[in-house]
Amino acid sequence: MKTSTDGNVSLVQLRRKESLVSADIEPPEILLERALALAVPAARPAASPRPHGRTRELTRRGVLWLGQTCNLRCHFCYFLDRIEDKEHPEHPFMSLEKAQEICRTLVEFYGNDAIDIQGGEPTIWRDIHALIRYCAGIGLAPTLITNALVLDKRDKAQQFKDSGVADFLVSVQGLGKAHDVAVGVSGAHVRQMRALNHLIALDVPFRVNCVMSKLAVPQLPAIARLSVELGARAVNFLAFNPFADQRKEGARTAENVPRYGDLRGPLDEALDVLAQAGVEANVRYLPHCIVPERHWPSVYNYQQLSYDPHEWDFASWTWTNKGPQRMRAGAVSPPVPLGARPRLGPLRQPLLRLADALDLRGRMLRADTDPRIGPVMRKLEGLSYRLFRRRGDRDAAYRHDALNRVEHNGYQKGAGCQRCALRDICDGFHGDYVAMFGTDEARPVLDRAPVSDPRAFISAQDKVEPARGEA
Repeated sequence: MKTSTDGNVSLVQLRRKESLVSADIEPPEILLERALALAVPAARPAASPRPHGRTRELTRRGVLWLGQTCNLRCHFCYFLDRIEDKEHPEHPFMSLEKAQEICRTLVEFYGNDAIDIQGGEPTIWRDIHALIRYCAGIGLAPTLITNALVLDKRDKAQQFKDSGVADFLVSVQGLGKAHDVAVGVSGAHVRQMRALNHLIALDVPFRVNCVMSKLAVPQLPAIARLSVELGARAVNFLAFNPFADQRKEGARTAENVPRYGDLRGPLDEALDVLAQAGVEANVRYLPHCIVPERHWPSVYNYQQLSYDPHEWDFASWTWTNKGPQRMRAGAVSPPVPLGARPRLGPLRQPLLRLADALDLRGRMLRADTDPRIGPVMRKLEGLSYRLFRRRGDRDAAYRHDALNRVEHNGYQKGAGCQRCALRDICDGFHGDYVAMFGTDEARPVLDRAPVSDPRAFISAQDKVEPARGEA
């Protein structure tokens, strides 16, 4: 179904508005009790131990988007428009052969030893088991990022275990009706809890992702307690980010974006729950000052992401994020080394808005499939990366790339941020957040010398050692 473009409210916009309805959501304590009744199996095997460590080296995890086809409609999804629009070049799933070629490149060119496989929703792709077995066979430990609906049947969960999945990263977007409303499907929460029941019974490791939407914020402590009780290996709390389709005007508003001041208390309590239980917690894309100092080891902005083994390698991420690697049609483009976008400063955001208005990405995707234009485009792209790539110290190259990502995504720092001792390792505020709410919620750190090492705080975090592939 293609969304409306005739000036009327599109189906996507309607679902974004509908997802804000929060009436009749029961207290978190009641919902937590019900969730546990569903998710805790009658016979629970002892969980397999997994070592922890504090080594902070550049990650070797890659990522693959199979296609933006999904069985949910999360209002905060980066790719909601592409999921709704069946005619979008990135909507349909790619072939198994193309996915295998991408995975092989991640191993042979980029040296990745683990991979996050996502869709849309990867569990509904017909060739997912073949791809899992392929990844495990070439030394790429496969994780699936999933809403887990398919896993609500035990035999389905068993199939994934038998195929060799390393673990699941399960998107828990709330409890009870809050989850169902956020993801746009009634009954999704119950099915997800049943799925977790099966994973626990089968001793399949899993971690938890939670986007801090307005519906989820009051439930963050309960989600943390649920994760502890179920034996989640780690819990990630992600900001509601203005990336990809959410960058479009009107997608994020003061009606659906929680203020940092409102999420500060629930997030702090949730992080305390996880810390007391010894469960790894990660806060993604949020200024350090929004959480108390004791939780700074859990804060991962772009400067810290490269040192998280559960996050993606910037070099291969840049390549797999390119259009040819995200759509069914066309050939895979040649791999490129870690490059640096030229710094454009205040010009970058107006240029990105112009590109969005012209549907530049869509035009390039369609052009890439043209047998005459596509090869020329890929040659020009390879040339640009050779011209702008960072040479020398590898860590410095990744830090430079992180700064370019901050610029690309339009982060801003207010007057307080400019005085903060953490300004060199913190991204600041999302640009559209500043337009909605300003930066008065910033609490600049003034009681120490400037911090320039992005690992200064995360080096104190005990992090679960991920599964790594062996070729």
